Amino acid sequence: MQVTETLNEGLKRGYTITVPAAELDAKVNEKLTEAQPEIQMKGFRKGKVPMALLRKQFGQRLLGEAMQEAIDAASTRHFEESGDRPAMQPRIEMTNQQWKEGDDVEVALSYEALPTIPDVNFSGVKIERLVVEPAEADVQEALESLASNAKTFKTKKGKAAKGDQVVIDFLGKVDGEPFEGGAAEDFPLELGSGSFIPGFEDQLIGLKAGEEKEVEVTFPEQYQAEHLAGKAAVFECKVKEVKKPAEATIDDELAKQYGAESLDALKEQISGRLAQEYQGAARQVVKRQLLDQLDDLVSFDLPPSLVDAEAQQIAHQLWHEEHPDVHGHDHPKIEPTEEHRKLAERRVRLGLLLAELGQKEGVQVTDAEMTQAIMTQARQYPGQEREFFQFIQQNQQAQQQLRAPLFEDKVVDLVLERAQVTDKTVTKEELQAEMEKLEELDKTEAAGSTEDA
Repeated sequence: MQVTETLNEGLKRGYTITVPAAELDAKVNEKLTEAQPEIQMKGFRKGKVPMALLRKQFGQRLLGEAMQEAIDAASTRHFEESGDRPAMQPRIEMTNQQWKEGDDVEVALSYEALPTIPDVNFSGVKIERLVVEPAEADVQEALESLASNAKTFKTKKGKAAKGDQVVIDFLGKVDGEPFEGGAAEDFPLELGSGSFIPGFEDQLIGLKAGEEKEVEVTFPEQYQAEHLAGKAAVFECKVKEVKKPAEATIDDELAKQYGAESLDALKEQISGRLAQEYQGAARQVVKRQLLDQLDDLVSFDLPPSLVDAEAQQIAHQLWHEEHPDVHGHDHPKIEPTEEHRKLAERRVRLGLLLAELGQKEGVQVTDAEMTQAIMTQARQYPGQEREFFQFIQQNQQAQQQLRAPLFEDKVVDLVLERAQVTDKTVTKEELQAEMEKLEELDKTEAAGSTEDA
């Protein structure tokens, strides 16, 4: 087997691989010899079929296998010996299209090699990390928000009005017969909440405690219980208590509504949650600082295919953001602009740098971290968590989409350990202002990427 270099320009590589016919013939004979003891054909005992007959019967198929194996082996050996890592899937084409059995096989191997990433001294990277401690006023503001969302009711005299809560006993009947799930006692129902069949709650407005009423309704045609869909029903209702909305008091009882043992415990929970929110926001600012400095710190050739693919993806994504009513890919061809390419070059450069550093340092995303990431994503699909989990397990691309940001964050943490990081205590408002600057910067980049698109 012979490998000859045909192209070496920048990161572009080209080679011709020649597999001699004699080598292919030897591989076919080897395969036939290995299989012969297990082959049985009519007129011959098992393992006694003549080699010539085996070659006539199976030779063409085995020749194809031998060709593929030889080419794969040559490609693998080339990458091992050269140390090249292809940026994308290498292209392999057979060049002697008029090939016939007995001829040498010639294929062209072409690819773009990943560049050599220079070592970076991160000690010169200076990062200012913003630190915000949750203030008592922030905790109080959050408490007041929780109190406004906590609906409580207190008993009132007089007629029930929309927005009030009535405590009722009811028994539902269809065609004069009770049906399963159509009865309850001491049921609290907020009038106007829309939690019951349309028209049910309106008919209870104006009733007082102790009064009874037959509520006549019709189940919707698309009702979840098919045997009741579209049926007329009568509910015998008795109002046992009428309550009006009451402002929630910030006390231990409010805390218990939110799963805390006491008001102090709820305050601690709120403070901890705010601290996590502030840390998450501050990390975004830190990460942007770091990536900006790294982008200025390193320079190396970029594989054109990676830049082209990234630019196309950016252009496509931004086009769909501008045309939210267009779904799928039934739209005019989208050509990336120069601004798209500049943003793509930044992303590819930083992606290669972080990937190289992570590989050198042995950064790994653990199974536990992946499981946690999948569970977090699955919560966005209530009731379908199991299906989402199975989808991720069976989809390598989806797994990579979850693993990539986890890997990147671990590498960022590694770089921050070696950089000069100073903490700066700021207020919530100052952190928010930095976040707004970050968002504005992202919008500016996106806007610049869409000019002339």
